[in-house]
Amino acid sequence: MEDKDIHAELSSIRDLMERSAKFISLSGLSGVMAGVYAFIGAGIGYNLLQGEYATLRERHTYNEELLIVKLFVVAVAVLVLSIGTGIWLSVRKAKRTGQSVWNAGSKRLLINMAIPLVSGGLFTMILVYRGYYGVVAPTTMIFYGMSLVAGSHYTYSGIRSLGILEILLGLLCAVMPGYGLIFWSIGFGLLHIIYGTVMHFRYDK
Repeated sequence: MEDKDIHAELSSIRDLMERSAKFISLSGLSGVMAGVYAFIGAGIGYNLLQGEYATLRERHTYNEELLIVKLFVVAVAVLVLSIGTGIWLSVRKAKRTGQSVWNAGSKRLLINMAIPLVSGGLFTMILVYRGYYGVVAPTTMIFYGMSLVAGSHYTYSGIRSLGILEILLGLLCAVMPGYGLIFWSIGFGLLHIIYGTVMHFRYDK
């Protein structure tokens, strides 16, 4: 067997091992759509805040609890749409490439991302319950970034860079109170669109 045949054989084996160990059906377009949903959610949140501030100026009072509920509903809607779109696009990509969307790699990815995500979600709910609204935005970005870093070992390596950027943005947001919505838009909106676009042209062909 010639050297080029050996290298081709090794490359084929390495590719097969990577496909079985990692979840490579993740669609770049899902990142783009998640960013679009985040921008829409941020716009709705901004309008809600402006409406409450206008009420405060006119009536010198506003319903803070109702505002928080509305913002929470918007955030959940963005999350559900992002996850639903991600699952749909990933399943479609898996069918197109002949891959299984539910394999060892996707199971490891789900488990490793779920731990910081669930922990962060519960911690965020505690912050809201205690009235620490100012640190909700940085907390969500930091825990989300940690989940991406944790899951990056089981999918495309670019996820790790996105996770690190989310963590850094979250930390910066924590020391700049009052700009949570802007940082949230950058972290969940702009970065997702940039990352999703790069991943789409690199892996979704």
